[in-house]
Amino acid sequence: MGRAGKVAGYRGSHNISSDAERLIPAAFERGSILNARRARGTLRRAMADYIAINRANWDSRVPVHLTGYELARFRGDPAFLSGVVRFDLPRLGDVRGQRGVHLQCHIGTDTISLARLGATMSGLDLSPASIAAARALAAELGHGIEFVERDVYGAVEALGAGRFDFVYTGIGALCWLPDVRRWARVVAQLLRPGGRLFIRDGHPFLHTLSDPRPDGVLAVQFPYFETEGTHYREERTYEGDGAPVGSPEMVFFNHGIAEMLDAVRAAGLELQGFEEHESVPWNPLGEACERFGELGEWRMRPGMPRIPMSFTLQARRPG
Repeated sequence: MGRAGKVAGYRGSHNISSDAERLIPAAFERGSILNARRARGTLRRAMADYIAINRANWDSRVPVHLTGYELARFRGDPAFLSGVVRFDLPRLGDVRGQRGVHLQCHIGTDTISLARLGATMSGLDLSPASIAAARALAAELGHGIEFVERDVYGAVEALGAGRFDFVYTGIGALCWLPDVRRWARVVAQLLRPGGRLFIRDGHPFLHTLSDPRPDGVLAVQFPYFETEGTHYREERTYEGDGAPVGSPEMVFFNHGIAEMLDAVRAAGLELQGFEEHESVPWNPLGEACERFGELGEWRMRPGMPRIPMSFTLQARRPG
């Protein structure tokens, strides 16, 4: 599942959780405990319903995304791979003959790319519209891929334990999950003994930064560590023809590097590698960034501080 809203650095994202945090002390200052409790209750209900909110958001992205994602190149060239998978390929290595599962696969372009590299692929996503689009695209392109509609935490029940040589998670995925330890346990259960996890994702430091400011200052606005989540809205998405999405509300979760590494180890996986990168496949910070290279990734432009924008983590299930 891809990038979105503040994650993609679009202007105008609205942090509703911050609004609630301002309302709560203000209510106490006015002596209204009831109003403060109502503000907290509104926030908690929104966070508790994150699956329904995010599912509706991703369903509404699908018609827009079907106008992008370089689908014409997928249709015109049977060897074409997504830019995300091309970036990963030097680290991912040869997957021919392996059984893999792509968690949070969205419309399946990265899943199809892995199948084109010779893997037997499954894909899983919580959005029914995404899964329908992925199935249709795979069938059109002649790929026999198993696509399953389910949220990540139900992946073992939906797909079976110990089935996969590798679990692949493309960039822009962990930010939609509230509990990184639970995610790591799911990954470990999906892998066969000796199987491996491969994930590249947006860097948690990048996710703390505000949308681009008129003064050009890079300001920390959002949590670095895992919290109950940030509820905000964004009218447009990162891919496609720029049309507004029908369900702009989202709930976003950040996870610190140590939290992710600890989660992987606690799940019984052996860390094989961790690497930070200076680029991402979208423009997160407006004029502070430049596009470069054949893959069209984005990094800080000359004269701006170099910061980590993404990371690659690889781990292995012993056996």
